[in-house]
Amino acid sequence: MYREPVITTFLPRVRTLAHQIASFCVACLALFPLFSVEQELPVDFRLNEQVIMIAAGPDLSASLQTTVFRPNGPGPFPLLIINHGKEPGEPHSQARDRFIFMATAFVKRGYAVMVPMRQGFAKSTGVYADHGCDMTANGHAQADDVFDVITFARGQKWIDDSRIVIAGQSYGGLATIALGTQSVAGVRGLINFAGGLRDDGNHCDWRSELVRAFGSYGASNKIPSLWMYGTNDSLFGPDLVARMHNAFVNSGGRARLHEFGAFKRDSHGMVASRDGEKIWWQEAEKFLREVGMPTEEIYTVAQAPSLAKSNFARVDDIDAVPFLSEEGRAAYREYLGKMTPRAFAVSASGAWCWAEEGEDPDTRALATCARKSAEPCQLYSVDDYVVWQGKSVTGDSGVIASKLAPAPGGGANDSTGASGASGPGASM
Repeated sequence: MYREPVITTFLPRVRTLAHQIASFCVACLALFPLFSVEQELPVDFRLNEQVIMIAAGPDLSASLQTTVFRPNGPGPFPLLIINHGKEPGEPHSQARDRFIFMATAFVKRGYAVMVPMRQGFAKSTGVYADHGCDMTANGHAQADDVFDVITFARGQKWIDDSRIVIAGQSYGGLATIALGTQSVAGVRGLINFAGGLRDDGNHCDWRSELVRAFGSYGASNKIPSLWMYGTNDSLFGPDLVARMHNAFVNSGGRARLHEFGAFKRDSHGMVASRDGEKIWWQEAEKFLREVGMPTEEIYTVAQAPSLAKSNFARVDDIDAVPFLSEEGRAAYREYLGKMTPRAFAVSASGAWCWAEEGEDPDTRALATCARKSAEPCQLYSVDDYVVWQGKSVTGDSGVIASKLAPAPGGGANDSTGASGASGPGASM
């Protein structure tokens, strides 16, 4: 159900269960009111990233904000569609999902990738369909939007409409398995990453409702699936996962369950982690081969440039960090205990922000710091080293743009050479 991030402002951390759960967080000090103008992060030219709108709904009156990644060339490419989860609160406030690490892995293997935001989420229009504790209906309602995206994709000349696989994480995993109750032309397999939906309101027995939903989906299942859950998933523990899977297969559904053990602090966000591919790819590769989808790497995607290490100070020298108050130094001390990837940004006005895990923590730290500071923000440290050059900056918040300005002509090229490089943007 839930999505990134854990956010802290001013006072002790407030934890929010998220689809890219507790480890993918941002913490900041806001010295000034939040500005209404947000930083517009650039798309990733290494992956030919685009954001398009796809018609959806019974009369196609809604538009789904959809991120597209693809290799260079005209195609046709096999297609992966990735379905997102849901964070607490208003769906329209949820940022655009990208699943950049999974998208990169599939573009390398010649796939086009689409990540649609369903109705009511992010900048998609339409109304979010909430059926309360009726988990079966919730999954079907979300699957309807996914079906419309598939219909659109199959009409594109650059898509191989006979080779499609659908994946989903958390609420998106529930929607993906619900989709499998339909006969969908061209869809060969489904991958469920930590799928489910949690509802703590209205005395909802959401665990039993999930078991009932998966049993219903299994009785009408038409597409084989791979399920992947970790043993330290904070939302869907091993006992519940076993009940959901048993209900599905005992009703006639085709699904292989892979439980991969513990992953960092919370396996619920494994697929969104930089280190997740080492966990999910082996089983995904086996499944993709079983359903006749390609698995060999045939393209090279340029590595995003790394920030240069400076000799300004040791990363653990808290007193060396410029501009910080005592509160800021306490935050930096906390930051040093976080997992990598991570980044810490500061400004001359005393604002600070750190981010860990997830997509581009350096970009997220800078962007969030810039929204909370009257002065431009700069990165002080990344992962386990200092990048600060001992200079402050003046002017507007162009630091983010200059850091991420893409090289023209970049993209995913064939394995004889790669070009282009910009750090990808990031959803928070």
